[in-house]
Formats: sequence, C-alpha cells, structure tokens
Amino acid sequence: MAASSQLQNPLKTPFSQLSIKQQKPCFVKPRRLSLIAAHPRLNGRKLRVAVIGGGPAGSSAAEALASGGIETFLFERSPSTAKPCGGAIPLCMLDEFSIPLHLIDRHVTKMKIISPSNLTVDFGSKSLRTHESIPMLRREVLDSFLRARAGSAGARIIPSLVTRLEIPSSSSSPYIIHHTVNNSRQTLAVDAIIGADGANSKVAKSIKAGDYTCAIAFQERIKLPDDKMEYYQNLAEMYVGDDVSPDFYAWVFPKCDHVAVGTGTVCAKQDIKLYQRGIKQRVQNKINGGRVIKVEAHPIPEHPRPIRVRGRVALVGDAAGYVTKCSGEGIYFAAKSGRMCGEAIVRASEGGESMISEDDLKREYLMEWDKKYVSTFRFLDLLQRVFYGSDEAREALVEVCGSEYVQRMTFDSYLYKKLAKGDRWEDVKMGYGGFEVVKSPSMFQYRVKPESGSRIINDGI
Repeated sequence: MAASSQLQNPLKTPFSQLSIKQQKPCFVKPRRLSLIAAHPRLNGRKLRVAVIGGGPAGSSAAEALASGGIETFLFERSPSTAKPCGGAIPLCMLDEFSIPLHLIDRHVTKMKIISPSNLTVDFGSKSLRTHESIPMLRREVLDSFLRARAGSAGARIIPSLVTRLEIPSSSSSPYIIHHTVNNSRQTLAVDAIIGADGANSKVAKSIKAGDYTCAIAFQERIKLPDDKMEYYQNLAEMYVGDDVSPDFYAWVFPKCDHVAVGTGTVCAKQDIKLYQRGIKQRVQNKINGGRVIKVEAHPIPEHPRPIRVRGRVALVGDAAGYVTKCSGEGIYFAAKSGRMCGEAIVRASEGGESMISEDDLKREYLMEWDKKYVSTFRFLDLLQRVFYGSDEAREALVEVCGSEYVQRMTFDSYLYKKLAKGDRWEDVKMGYGGFEVVKSPSMFQYRVKPESGSRIINDGI
C-alpha cells in the first residue's frame, strides 16, 4: 500500500507535511429558497411514498411517514436475514428510538483497545458511570422489531424484491416500482421514494446518484465454550495493526450466546480473508474450542454519495453513505437519517395532503442533516486517513486512549450524541502537557501541539 508507506508518525511530522489524499467533497449544499411554492393538493387521497429497504433506516422512515398520515409502503426482500454488523449502538438510542431492553444481548461496560505491539488499554472500566454501558444487539433482532413497529404505525410491509424503477418525465407523474412477489411480477405507482437499500442501492443507481468507495466488512460468529464466553460477558475488544487491517480495525464483540470476530478494509478488499485470519490469530487463546456458526460479509460505504436527493427520491442510511469513519458506526445514523427524512416529507406534504418536490426534500431533509452531522463525518474521515495508515500512528492512537479524562469525554460524546462538557482544569493540564482538547457531538479528540502547529491524535468510538 503505497500511501501507507509514506505516512509518517503524526507525533513527529508537521501536520502540513502529512500525506493526506484529497477527495472531492460529497456533501452538496442545497440551494436555500427564500420563497416556497405552494404544491397541488391531493384531493381525495394521501401522498403515497415507497420505502425500499427494511433495515433501521427504512423502518424508521416508514414509521415516521405512516405516523404522519402518509400512505406508506415498505419493501424488504429478505426479512429473515441481516447484514454483518458489530451491533453496538449508543446508549441514547434506547430512549430516542424506544428500543426495548429485551432486545439487548449485552451491556458492555469494558473495552480493550490493543495496539500492533499488543499494548492493551482498558477503555471504560473506570470511566463509565454505574448506569452506563454500550448496548450490543443482533441486527436481525433489531431490524425485525423496527419493521414490525412500522407496520403497527400503518405502513404496508411488502416482502418483495424491487427489480426496476421507472422515473417520471414530469413533476406530477408517479414513479413506477417493478417488483416480484413469489415469482409474480407486480408494479406499484407512488409519489415519492426513500432509498434505504444499502451500499449496493438500486434506488441510487436508478436516479444516477453517483458512485462511492466501499469497504468490505467480514465477520464470523463463533460459539465459544462457557468459560471462554464468560470472559466476554460484558467486554468488547478492538485490535489495530497491519496484520488485521491496513486501514481500519478488527473486533471481538459479544452477542447473546456467541461472539462476532471480524475486520474490515477499503484498500485491500481482495485480502479480507487474510486479515480475518490475522485477527483470529491475535485472539487465538481466547477463542480456542469455538465453533463458527455463521460467516458474513457486506460492503460498507466510505463516504456520502455525491447526490442524495434527486426529484422526489431521497437516500438514507448506507444508501446515502452515512457510516462514520474510524468507528464504522452506522446503525444510529441510519435510523436517524430515515426518521429525519420521513418527518421532512410529512412536514413538506402537510401530513400527506400535498405533493412534494425536490426542493422540499433538500430543504427539509438534506440541509437539516448536513447542518447537524456534516462536520462530524468530514473530521472522522480525516482521522481515519491519518491514524489508521501505519502501525506507528496506531501505537500513538492506543497510547493516548489510556487517559481516563479522554475516555470520559469520549463516552459522554458517543453515548449521548451531544456536546460533552469538559473540565477546565483537566483541559488546562492537558494544554500544559502539550495537548489541546477538542469536543464535538459523536466524537472526542485531542491534539498534540508541537511548535509548528497542532496534530489530532484521537477520536471517539
């Protein structure tokens, strides 16, 4: 990997000299409208919206739409399957999305972050408060619950494979969805579409939303002997190093009666099984006697698509590219984007009474999303490119995670998705020690401050 070999130690190299690949910005600032044109009233019927994809993004969108008076259709081709996923969610999601506690497999209160040289930092055992944890669940359990709740809100759930979309030639004509149910070809006409169909989104291709770079996530679910499973009772582990991934991290996350062991990469997807062997070797003593019960792989978007709204079609979740760098967090942002998009359509259509337009979707959904999260996604993108690029940088990253203050600020930001309030005295001490504290929703960082300028060396989970 040529880029990685040129990446120098960020603790010793001036920030201006670090090799950082520039990418074309993917966040497009929509045009702000000073006047909002009135839309035709839908006399005798409600606005009809199809949501394609029944994961957290699609189900949350469908629930918001149906609850707001929209005639809603939720398409899911494989209700019994789920994409590979670590399964961690922020604590605030339990209340914000009314997730019942019985869906949670484990309440993780300890994390270990292990460097390439096997330097191990305990992350959370002292810095988490007594009532706090990182909830861990299985996607198949969560997805099924969210779909059922969307159905209870009034969405019509259609277990069907969408094969093609017909794009209308006018602003008032319907979109035609071609789909198959039990080998029977059918069509459905709708006024608007929300694409929540993942990284390989058919909806995105249909509206020519542009391509994006994808990583691949690969994991094995391993049933462990009881004594080995006891070790992971409330513990999650993250490993970094060229042996487990050249540009990401590997993980061991506890589930109900097994663990998920996996890794991911964007620059060396053809070698994903090599890196999977690497993480299994690193944890060999902890999983000896285990039995693989499931093998999973799935593409993960690396950045938002160039276009996320076109016509009366909006993209959410993985289809839009809403997965954070560094942590690979996607469940919360998928559900949040789906809900925000659904609520935006309800507002723009006045509860389903009026037609909507592209400008409505950009104003009510896209601009609000970007205002809330664009800086987080951009910053974590930078962090991953700098600090996952060499083992020397990864060693530095793990070292600074040993600070209890850093851990506390990280959890405050990650668990609650809001600005963490720091301790001024601790900030001053870190400042005298050569560190500058930076806090923002969804992440926490601090910077080493050499004479030539500051360099970022840590981010949130």
